[in-house]
Amino acid sequence: MTPTGTTSTDKVLQRRRAGVLLHISSLPSASGCGTLGESAYRFVDFLAEAGATVWQTLPLGPVDDDLSPYKSISAHAGNDQFIDVELMKKNDWLPEGFHPEGDSYHWPAVADTAFEYFLSAAHSLSTERRKAYDIFCIEQAFWLRDYALFCCLKKYHDNKPWHHWQKVFASRDSGALQQFSVDHQQALQRVYFEQFVFFHQWQALKHYANQKGIFLFGDIAIFVAHDSADVWANPALFQLDGQGNPITVAGVPPDYFSEYGQHWGNPHYHWQVMQDSGFKWWIQRITTQQHCFDIIRIDHFRGLEAFWEIPWPSEDARQGWWTPAPGEALLSAIFQALPEVELVAENLGVITVDVENLRKKFGLAGMAVLQFGFDGNAENPHLLHQQEVQQVVYTGTHDNATSREWYESLDENTRSAITDYLFNSSQTMPGLLINAALSSVAKLAIIPMQDLLALGSEGRMNTPGTVGKNWKWQFDWQQVSPSLASELHSAIHRYGR
Repeated sequence: MTPTGTTSTDKVLQRRRAGVLLHISSLPSASGCGTLGESAYRFVDFLAEAGATVWQTLPLGPVDDDLSPYKSISAHAGNDQFIDVELMKKNDWLPEGFHPEGDSYHWPAVADTAFEYFLSAAHSLSTERRKAYDIFCIEQAFWLRDYALFCCLKKYHDNKPWHHWQKVFASRDSGALQQFSVDHQQALQRVYFEQFVFFHQWQALKHYANQKGIFLFGDIAIFVAHDSADVWANPALFQLDGQGNPITVAGVPPDYFSEYGQHWGNPHYHWQVMQDSGFKWWIQRITTQQHCFDIIRIDHFRGLEAFWEIPWPSEDARQGWWTPAPGEALLSAIFQALPEVELVAENLGVITVDVENLRKKFGLAGMAVLQFGFDGNAENPHLLHQQEVQQVVYTGTHDNATSREWYESLDENTRSAITDYLFNSSQTMPGLLINAALSSVAKLAIIPMQDLLALGSEGRMNTPGTVGKNWKWQFDWQQVSPSLASELHSAIHRYGR
Protein backbone atom coordinates (compact mmCIF):
# COMPACT_ATOMS: atom_id res chain seq x y z
CA MET A 1 0.00 0.00 0.00
CA THR A 2 1.38 3.40 -0.95
CA PRO A 3 0.23 6.98 -0.35
CA THR A 4 -2.70 8.26 -2.38
CA GLY A 5 -1.65 9.60 -5.75
CA THR A 6 1.43 7.39 -6.01
CA THR A 7 2.05 4.19 -7.91
CA SER A 8 3.44 0.85 -6.76
CA THR A 9 6.82 1.80 -8.24
CA ASP A 10 7.23 4.98 -6.18
CA LYS A 11 10.16 4.96 -3.81
CA VAL A 12 10.54 6.90 -0.59
CA LEU A 13 14.05 8.02 -1.55
CA GLN A 14 13.09 9.33 -4.99
CA ARG A 15 13.01 12.87 -3.62
CA ARG A 16 14.10 14.88 -0.58
CA ARG A 17 12.04 14.12 2.49
CA ALA A 18 12.00 14.68 6.22
CA GLY A 19 10.65 12.39 8.89
CA VAL A 20 10.50 11.70 12.60
CA LEU A 21 11.76 8.70 14.57
CA LEU A 22 9.30 7.59 17.24
CA HIS A 23 8.50 4.06 18.36
CA ILE A 24 4.90 3.03 18.98
CA SER A 25 5.70 2.35 22.64
CA SER A 26 6.72 6.01 23.06
CA LEU A 27 3.31 7.40 22.10
CA PRO A 28 1.32 8.94 24.97
CA SER A 29 -0.82 6.35 26.74
CA ALA A 30 -2.29 5.94 30.18
CA SER A 31 -1.40 2.25 30.12
CA GLY A 32 2.36 2.92 30.16
CA CYS A 33 2.89 1.68 26.63
CA GLY A 34 1.89 3.46 23.45
CA THR A 35 -0.76 1.88 21.24
CA LEU A 36 -2.17 2.06 17.71
CA GLY A 37 -5.01 4.25 18.90
CA GLU A 38 -5.85 7.95 19.12
CA SER A 39 -2.31 9.19 19.82
CA ALA A 40 -0.96 7.29 16.81
CA TYR A 41 -3.48 8.99 14.51
CA ARG A 42 -2.84 12.32 16.18
CA PHE A 43 0.88 11.85 15.58
CA VAL A 44 0.22 11.23 11.86
CA ASP A 45 -1.74 14.48 11.81
CA PHE A 46 1.16 16.25 13.49
CA LEU A 47 3.58 14.94 10.84
CA ALA A 48 1.30 16.04 8.03
CA GLU A 49 0.89 19.51 9.54
CA ALA A 50 4.67 19.77 9.96
CA GLY A 51 5.34 18.82 6.33
CA ALA A 52 7.13 15.58 7.28
CA THR A 53 6.38 12.62 5.02
CA VAL A 54 8.08 9.75 6.87
CA TRP A 55 7.39 8.11 10.23
CA GLN A 56 10.16 5.76 11.35
CA THR A 57 9.54 3.24 14.12
CA LEU A 58 11.58 0.51 15.76
CA PRO A 59 10.74 -3.19 15.16
CA LEU A 60 7.09 -4.06 15.92
CA GLY A 61 7.54 -7.59 17.27
CA PRO A 62 6.60 -8.92 20.72
CA VAL A 63 9.37 -8.51 23.26
CA ASP A 64 10.67 -10.32 26.33
CA ASP A 65 11.15 -8.92 29.82
CA ASP A 66 13.97 -6.51 28.88
CA LEU A 67 11.56 -4.80 26.42
CA SER A 68 14.10 -4.61 23.59
CA PRO A 69 12.36 -4.54 20.19
CA TYR A 70 15.64 -5.84 18.74
CA LYS A 71 15.30 -9.10 20.66
CA SER A 72 11.83 -10.19 19.62
CA ILE A 73 10.33 -13.62 20.17
CA SER A 74 9.06 -13.60 16.58
CA ALA A 75 10.28 -12.25 13.24
CA HIS A 76 6.68 -11.96 12.03
CA ALA A 77 4.28 -11.36 14.92
CA GLY A 78 3.17 -7.98 16.17
CA ASN A 79 3.45 -6.76 19.76
CA ASP A 80 0.01 -7.27 21.31
CA GLN A 81 0.81 -4.52 23.85
CA PHE A 82 0.26 -2.05 21.00
CA ILE A 83 -3.37 -3.10 20.45
CA ASP A 84 -5.63 -0.20 21.36
CA VAL A 85 -8.64 -1.05 23.51
CA GLU A 86 -10.50 2.19 22.81
CA LEU A 87 -10.43 1.37 19.10
CA MET A 88 -11.76 -2.08 19.96
CA LYS A 89 -14.70 -0.50 21.79
CA LYS A 90 -15.30 2.13 19.13
CA ASN A 91 -15.38 -0.40 16.30
CA ASP A 92 -17.60 -2.99 18.06
CA TRP A 93 -14.90 -5.52 18.93
CA LEU A 94 -16.07 -5.58 22.58
CA PRO A 95 -19.52 -6.08 24.12
CA GLU A 96 -21.59 -2.94 24.45
CA GLY A 97 -21.06 -1.29 27.81
CA PHE A 98 -18.04 -3.43 28.65
CA HIS A 99 -15.51 -1.96 31.08
CA PRO A 100 -12.33 -3.77 32.15
CA GLU A 101 -11.58 -4.23 35.81
CA GLY A 102 -9.79 -1.26 37.32
CA ASP A 103 -8.72 1.76 35.30
CA SER A 104 -6.45 -0.06 32.87
CA TYR A 105 -7.33 -0.17 29.19
CA HIS A 106 -4.30 -2.28 28.41
CA TRP A 107 -4.94 -5.10 25.92
CA PRO A 108 -4.23 -8.03 28.32
CA ALA A 109 -7.07 -6.80 30.52
CA VAL A 110 -9.65 -7.30 27.77
CA ALA A 111 -8.13 -9.94 25.48
CA ASP A 112 -10.18 -12.86 26.79
CA THR A 113 -13.42 -10.90 26.64
CA ALA A 114 -12.70 -9.64 23.12
CA PHE A 115 -11.92 -13.14 21.89
CA GLU A 116 -15.04 -14.66 23.46
CA TYR A 117 -17.16 -11.85 22.03
CA PHE A 118 -15.68 -12.37 18.59
CA LEU A 119 -16.52 -16.08 18.70
CA SER A 120 -20.01 -15.64 20.11
CA ALA A 121 -20.95 -12.67 17.96
CA ALA A 122 -19.34 -13.88 14.76
CA HIS A 123 -22.67 -14.40 13.05
CA SER A 124 -24.17 -11.06 14.11
CA LEU A 125 -21.05 -9.06 13.30
CA SER A 126 -19.98 -8.21 9.79
CA THR A 127 -19.34 -11.38 7.81
CA GLU A 128 -16.48 -9.50 6.17
CA ARG A 129 -14.67 -9.33 9.51
CA ARG A 130 -14.97 -13.08 10.03
CA LYS A 131 -13.90 -13.72 6.45
CA ALA A 132 -10.90 -11.42 6.96
CA TYR A 133 -9.95 -13.40 10.06
CA ASP A 134 -10.15 -16.71 8.21
CA ILE A 135 -8.09 -15.35 5.32
CA PHE A 136 -5.51 -13.95 7.73
CA CYS A 137 -5.09 -17.33 9.45
CA ILE A 138 -4.67 -19.09 6.11
CA GLU A 139 -2.28 -16.56 4.56
CA GLN A 140 -0.12 -16.26 7.68
CA ALA A 141 -0.14 -19.97 8.54
CA PHE A 142 3.54 -20.28 7.58
CA TRP A 143 4.46 -18.54 10.84
CA LEU A 144 1.24 -18.09 12.81
CA ARG A 145 0.69 -21.68 13.94
CA ASP A 146 4.24 -22.08 15.21
CA TYR A 147 4.09 -18.73 16.95
CA ALA A 148 0.82 -19.62 18.68
CA LEU A 149 2.21 -23.01 19.71
CA PHE A 150 5.34 -21.33 21.04
CA CYS A 151 3.32 -18.85 23.14
CA CYS A 152 1.03 -21.52 24.55
CA LEU A 153 3.82 -24.00 25.24
CA LYS A 154 5.88 -21.30 26.93
CA LYS A 155 2.97 -20.56 29.26
CA TYR A 156 2.46 -24.30 29.81
CA HIS A 157 6.10 -24.59 30.89
CA ASP A 158 5.92 -21.65 33.35
CA ASN A 159 7.58 -19.26 30.91
CA LYS A 160 10.80 -21.27 30.68
CA PRO A 161 12.88 -20.93 27.48
CA TRP A 162 12.00 -23.52 24.85
CA HIS A 163 15.21 -25.54 25.24
CA HIS A 164 14.20 -26.22 28.85
CA TRP A 165 10.76 -27.59 27.95
CA GLN A 166 9.79 -31.25 28.04
CA LYS A 167 11.91 -33.00 25.43
CA VAL A 168 8.98 -33.97 23.18
CA PHE A 169 8.01 -30.31 22.90
CA ALA A 170 11.52 -28.86 22.69
CA SER A 171 12.37 -31.30 19.90
CA ARG A 172 9.00 -30.71 18.16
CA ASP A 173 7.75 -34.28 18.27
CA SER A 174 4.89 -34.20 15.77
CA GLY A 175 2.60 -36.46 17.79
CA ALA A 176 3.08 -34.45 20.96
CA LEU A 177 2.46 -31.16 19.17
CA GLN A 178 -0.67 -32.52 17.50
CA GLN A 179 -2.10 -33.67 20.83
CA PHE A 180 -1.18 -30.37 22.49
CA SER A 181 -2.96 -28.51 19.67
CA VAL A 182 -6.11 -30.56 20.24
CA ASP A 183 -6.00 -30.07 24.01
CA HIS A 184 -5.33 -26.31 23.78
CA GLN A 185 -7.24 -25.40 20.66
CA GLN A 186 -8.99 -22.35 22.12
CA ALA A 187 -5.77 -20.94 23.59
CA LEU A 188 -4.11 -21.26 20.19
CA GLN A 189 -7.03 -19.59 18.48
CA ARG A 190 -6.82 -16.72 20.92
CA VAL A 191 -3.24 -16.07 19.80
CA TYR A 192 -4.42 -16.16 16.18
CA PHE A 193 -7.11 -13.63 17.05
CA GLU A 194 -4.67 -11.42 18.92
CA GLN A 195 -2.40 -11.22 15.88
CA PHE A 196 -5.36 -10.61 13.60
CA VAL A 197 -6.41 -7.66 15.75
CA PHE A 198 -2.89 -6.24 15.81
CA PHE A 199 -2.44 -6.37 12.05
CA HIS A 200 -6.00 -5.11 11.49
CA GLN A 201 -5.22 -2.03 13.59
CA TRP A 202 -1.76 -1.61 12.05
CA GLN A 203 -3.08 -1.73 8.47
CA ALA A 204 -5.80 0.79 9.35
CA LEU A 205 -3.15 3.14 10.74
CA LYS A 206 -0.92 2.60 7.71
CA HIS A 207 -3.82 3.35 5.39
CA TYR A 208 -4.56 6.57 7.30
CA ALA A 209 -0.90 7.61 7.19
CA ASN A 210 -0.61 6.83 3.47
CA GLN A 211 -3.79 8.82 2.75
CA LYS A 212 -2.13 11.75 4.54
CA GLY A 213 0.98 11.36 2.38
CA ILE A 214 3.05 9.78 5.17
CA PHE A 215 5.32 6.81 4.41
CA LEU A 216 5.97 4.30 7.18
CA PHE A 217 9.63 3.41 7.70
CA GLY A 218 10.20 0.10 9.46
CA ASP A 219 13.19 -1.53 11.10
CA ILE A 220 14.15 -5.18 11.41
CA ALA A 221 16.81 -6.61 13.68
CA ILE A 222 19.26 -8.72 11.72
CA PHE A 223 19.06 -11.47 14.37
CA VAL A 224 16.23 -13.03 16.37
CA ALA A 225 16.17 -14.03 20.02
CA HIS A 226 17.33 -17.50 21.02
CA ASP A 227 14.13 -18.00 23.01
CA SER A 228 11.89 -17.28 20.03
CA ALA A 229 9.32 -19.04 17.92
CA ASP A 230 11.65 -18.80 14.93
CA VAL A 231 14.55 -20.67 16.52
CA TRP A 232 12.27 -23.26 18.14
CA ALA A 233 10.36 -23.88 14.89
CA ASN A 234 13.43 -23.84 12.62
CA PRO A 235 16.40 -25.16 14.65
CA ALA A 236 18.23 -26.33 11.51
CA LEU A 237 18.50 -22.69 10.38
CA PHE A 238 20.54 -21.75 13.46
CA GLN A 239 23.87 -22.82 14.92
CA LEU A 240 22.73 -24.87 17.92
CA ASP A 241 24.22 -27.77 19.83
CA GLY A 242 22.40 -31.01 20.64
CA GLN A 243 20.67 -29.43 23.68
CA GLY A 244 19.40 -26.44 21.75
CA ASN A 245 22.01 -24.05 23.12
CA PRO A 246 23.70 -21.62 20.72
CA ILE A 247 27.22 -22.55 19.65
CA THR A 248 28.14 -18.90 19.18
CA VAL A 249 26.12 -15.73 19.77
CA ALA A 250 25.92 -12.33 18.16
CA GLY A 251 27.37 -9.01 19.26
CA VAL A 252 29.98 -6.49 18.21
CA PRO A 253 33.57 -5.76 19.26
CA PRO A 254 34.46 -2.58 21.17
CA ASP A 255 33.34 0.58 19.36
CA TYR A 256 32.17 4.11 20.12
CA PHE A 257 29.06 2.76 21.89
CA SER A 258 30.94 0.51 24.31
CA GLU A 259 34.63 0.02 25.12
CA TYR A 260 33.89 -3.62 26.00
CA GLY A 261 31.84 -4.39 22.89
CA GLN A 262 28.25 -5.60 22.98
CA HIS A 263 27.03 -9.09 23.82
CA TRP A 264 23.56 -9.52 22.30
CA GLY A 265 23.13 -13.25 22.89
CA ASN A 266 21.27 -14.01 19.65
CA PRO A 267 22.19 -17.35 18.04
CA HIS A 268 23.85 -17.13 14.64
CA TYR A 269 22.27 -18.37 11.45
CA HIS A 270 23.33 -21.58 9.78
CA TRP A 271 23.89 -19.66 6.56
CA GLN A 272 24.64 -22.67 4.38
CA VAL A 273 21.30 -24.29 5.26
CA MET A 274 19.51 -20.99 4.59
CA GLN A 275 21.24 -20.62 1.25
CA ASP A 276 20.39 -24.19 0.25
CA SER A 277 16.69 -23.30 0.72
CA GLY A 278 16.99 -20.20 -1.44
CA PHE A 279 16.83 -18.03 1.69
CA LYS A 280 13.13 -18.83 2.02
CA TRP A 281 13.01 -17.84 5.70
CA TRP A 282 14.50 -14.41 4.96
CA ILE A 283 12.23 -13.77 1.98
CA GLN A 284 9.18 -14.61 4.07
CA ARG A 285 10.43 -12.30 6.80
CA ILE A 286 10.95 -9.38 4.43
CA THR A 287 7.56 -10.04 2.83
CA THR A 288 5.84 -9.66 6.21
CA GLN A 289 7.60 -6.34 6.81
CA GLN A 290 6.88 -5.14 3.27
CA HIS A 291 3.18 -5.47 4.01
CA CYS A 292 3.62 -3.31 7.10
CA PHE A 293 6.01 -0.63 5.81
CA ASP A 294 6.84 1.42 2.73
CA ILE A 295 10.58 1.29 3.41
CA ILE A 296 12.62 -1.01 5.68
CA ARG A 297 15.92 -0.55 7.47
CA ILE A 298 18.09 -3.62 8.08
CA ASP A 299 19.69 -3.13 11.48
CA HIS A 300 23.38 -4.13 11.72
CA PHE A 301 23.68 -4.49 7.94
CA ARG A 302 27.40 -5.17 8.26
CA GLY A 303 26.43 -8.59 9.67
CA LEU A 304 25.37 -9.61 6.17
CA GLU A 305 28.98 -9.25 5.00
CA ALA A 306 30.66 -10.61 8.14
CA PHE A 307 29.30 -11.20 11.64
CA TRP A 308 30.93 -11.14 15.08
CA GLU A 309 30.85 -14.59 16.71
CA ILE A 310 31.17 -14.84 20.49
CA PRO A 311 31.63 -18.38 21.83
CA TRP A 312 28.74 -19.45 24.05
CA PRO A 313 28.44 -19.24 27.05
CA SER A 314 31.06 -16.47 27.31
CA GLU A 315 29.64 -13.07 28.27
CA ASP A 316 32.72 -11.19 27.03
CA ALA A 317 32.11 -9.68 23.58
CA ARG A 318 35.84 -9.04 23.18
CA GLN A 319 36.45 -12.78 22.79
CA GLY A 320 34.70 -12.91 19.42
CA TRP A 321 35.87 -13.02 15.83
CA TRP A 322 34.60 -11.99 12.39
CA THR A 323 33.11 -14.69 10.13
CA PRO A 324 32.06 -14.10 6.48
CA ALA A 325 28.32 -14.10 5.62
CA PRO A 326 26.66 -14.68 2.20
CA GLY A 327 25.21 -11.19 2.00
CA GLU A 328 25.46 -10.89 -1.78
CA ALA A 329 23.61 -14.16 -2.35
CA LEU A 330 20.98 -13.21 0.24
CA LEU A 331 20.27 -9.76 -1.19
CA SER A 332 20.17 -11.17 -4.72
CA ALA A 333 17.52 -13.67 -3.62
CA ILE A 334 15.51 -10.98 -1.79
CA PHE A 335 15.43 -8.58 -4.73
CA GLN A 336 14.67 -11.35 -7.19
CA ALA A 337 11.66 -12.40 -5.11
CA LEU A 338 10.64 -8.86 -4.04
CA PRO A 339 11.86 -6.43 -6.71
CA GLU A 340 9.81 -3.50 -5.35
CA VAL A 341 11.09 -3.66 -1.78
CA GLU A 342 13.01 -0.56 -0.64
CA LEU A 343 15.74 -1.27 1.90
CA VAL A 344 18.08 0.93 3.91
CA ALA A 345 21.34 -0.36 5.37
CA GLU A 346 22.27 0.52 8.95
CA ASN A 347 25.99 0.79 8.21
CA LEU A 348 27.22 2.04 11.58
CA GLY A 349 29.98 0.55 13.69
CA VAL A 350 33.06 -1.22 12.35
CA ILE A 351 32.46 -0.72 8.63
CA THR A 352 34.90 -2.03 6.05
CA VAL A 353 35.30 -1.43 2.33
CA ASP A 354 33.70 -4.82 1.68
CA VAL A 355 30.61 -3.84 3.66
CA GLU A 356 30.24 -0.60 1.71
CA ASN A 357 30.80 -2.38 -1.60
CA LEU A 358 28.00 -4.80 -0.74
CA ARG A 359 25.63 -1.96 0.14
CA LYS A 360 26.43 0.02 -2.99
CA LYS A 361 26.19 -3.00 -5.29
CA PHE A 362 22.51 -3.28 -4.42
CA GLY A 363 21.86 0.46 -4.34
CA LEU A 364 20.94 0.58 -0.65
CA ALA A 365 21.02 3.92 1.10
CA GLY A 366 23.27 4.04 4.13
CA MET A 367 23.18 6.17 7.26
CA ALA A 368 24.93 9.22 8.63
CA VAL A 369 24.59 10.36 12.25
CA LEU A 370 25.61 13.94 12.95
CA GLN A 371 26.52 13.22 16.56
CA PHE A 372 29.29 10.95 15.27
CA GLY A 373 30.80 13.59 13.01
CA PHE A 374 32.69 15.86 15.36
CA ASP A 375 35.85 13.97 16.24
CA GLY A 376 38.21 16.50 14.66
CA ASN A 377 38.62 14.50 11.44
CA ALA A 378 37.59 16.47 8.35
CA GLU A 379 37.12 13.18 6.47
CA ASN A 380 34.64 11.80 8.99
CA PRO A 381 31.79 10.34 6.84
CA HIS A 382 29.14 11.68 9.22
CA LEU A 383 30.03 15.33 8.58
CA LEU A 384 27.73 17.29 6.27
CA HIS A 385 30.33 17.81 3.54
CA GLN A 386 31.06 14.06 3.44
CA GLN A 387 27.46 12.85 3.23
CA GLU A 388 25.88 11.24 0.18
CA VAL A 389 22.63 11.85 -1.68
CA GLN A 390 21.47 8.23 -1.34
CA GLN A 391 21.63 8.33 2.41
CA VAL A 392 19.49 8.79 5.51
CA VAL A 393 20.86 11.40 7.90
CA TYR A 394 19.98 11.50 11.60
CA THR A 395 20.80 13.92 14.39
CA GLY A 396 21.00 10.77 16.56
CA THR A 397 19.43 7.33 16.70
CA HIS A 398 17.56 5.33 19.34
CA ASP A 399 20.97 4.18 20.64
CA ASN A 400 22.34 7.71 21.05
CA ALA A 401 21.93 10.23 23.80
CA THR A 402 19.46 12.94 22.86
CA SER A 403 21.20 15.73 20.97
CA ARG A 404 20.82 18.10 23.89
CA GLU A 405 22.28 15.57 26.34
CA TRP A 406 25.10 14.79 23.88
CA TYR A 407 25.98 18.47 23.40
CA GLU A 408 25.89 19.25 27.10
CA SER A 409 28.33 16.40 27.77
CA LEU A 410 30.98 17.79 25.38
CA ASP A 411 33.97 19.85 26.43
CA GLU A 412 34.16 23.50 25.47
CA ASN A 413 36.70 22.94 22.70
CA THR A 414 34.44 20.42 20.95
CA ARG A 415 31.43 22.68 21.35
CA SER A 416 33.39 25.53 19.79
CA ALA A 417 34.46 23.30 16.91
CA ILE A 418 30.81 22.35 16.27
CA THR A 419 29.73 25.99 16.28
CA ASP A 420 32.58 26.86 13.95
CA TYR A 421 31.68 24.03 11.55
CA LEU A 422 28.01 25.04 11.51
CA PHE A 423 28.84 28.56 10.30
CA ASN A 424 29.15 30.08 13.79
CA SER A 425 25.40 30.02 14.16
CA SER A 426 24.00 31.42 17.37
CA GLN A 427 21.14 28.93 17.34
CA THR A 428 20.96 26.69 20.39
CA MET A 429 20.99 22.91 20.54
CA PRO A 430 19.28 20.76 19.48
CA GLY A 431 17.74 23.16 16.94
CA LEU A 432 21.14 23.76 15.35
CA LEU A 433 21.71 20.05 14.75
CA ILE A 434 18.16 19.57 13.45
CA ASN A 435 18.65 22.30 10.87
CA ALA A 436 22.02 20.81 9.92
CA ALA A 437 20.36 17.44 9.26
CA LEU A 438 17.60 19.03 7.20
CA SER A 439 20.18 20.94 5.14
CA SER A 440 22.12 17.77 4.27
CA VAL A 441 22.32 16.52 0.69
CA ALA A 442 20.95 13.18 1.96
CA LYS A 443 17.56 12.40 0.44
CA LEU A 444 16.00 11.59 3.80
CA ALA A 445 16.52 13.40 7.10
CA ILE A 446 15.14 11.75 10.25
CA ILE A 447 14.80 13.62 13.54
CA PRO A 448 14.08 11.73 16.77
CA MET A 449 11.01 13.07 18.53
CA GLN A 450 13.14 13.66 21.63
CA ASP A 451 15.21 16.20 19.68
CA LEU A 452 12.11 17.99 18.40
CA LEU A 453 11.04 18.31 22.03
CA ALA A 454 14.56 19.47 23.05
CA LEU A 455 14.77 16.81 25.75
CA GLY A 456 17.88 15.93 27.73
CA SER A 457 18.82 12.67 29.44
CA GLU A 458 15.21 12.09 30.50
CA GLY A 459 14.40 11.36 26.86
CA ARG A 460 17.01 8.68 26.19
CA MET A 461 15.53 5.52 24.64
CA ASN A 462 18.45 3.08 24.91
CA THR A 463 21.98 2.93 26.24
CA PRO A 464 23.76 0.06 24.44
CA GLY A 465 25.37 -2.49 26.69
CA THR A 466 22.99 -1.80 29.59
CA VAL A 467 19.71 -3.33 30.77
CA GLY A 468 16.91 -2.29 33.08
CA LYS A 469 16.22 1.32 32.12
CA ASN A 470 15.86 1.11 28.35
CA TRP A 471 12.91 1.26 25.92
CA LYS A 472 10.57 2.97 28.41
CA TRP A 473 10.49 6.60 27.26
CA GLN A 474 7.12 8.14 26.40
CA PHE A 475 6.32 11.70 25.48
CA ASP A 476 3.26 13.69 26.54
CA TRP A 477 1.21 15.88 24.24
CA GLN A 478 1.64 18.72 26.73
CA GLN A 479 5.33 18.71 25.76
CA VAL A 480 4.40 19.58 22.17
CA SER A 481 4.19 23.33 21.85
CA PRO A 482 1.41 24.77 19.65
CA SER A 483 4.05 26.24 17.33
CA LEU A 484 6.22 23.10 16.91
CA ALA A 485 4.49 21.83 13.77
CA SER A 486 4.66 25.19 12.00
CA GLU A 487 8.29 25.72 13.02
CA LEU A 488 9.24 22.28 11.70
CA HIS A 489 7.22 22.92 8.53
CA SER A 490 9.18 26.11 7.88
CA ALA A 491 12.51 24.32 8.35
CA ILE A 492 11.48 21.44 6.11
CA HIS A 493 10.32 23.85 3.39
CA ARG A 494 13.50 25.91 3.75
CA TYR A 495 15.64 22.94 2.78
CA GLY A 496 13.40 21.63 0.02
CA ARG A 497 12.12 18.52 1.75
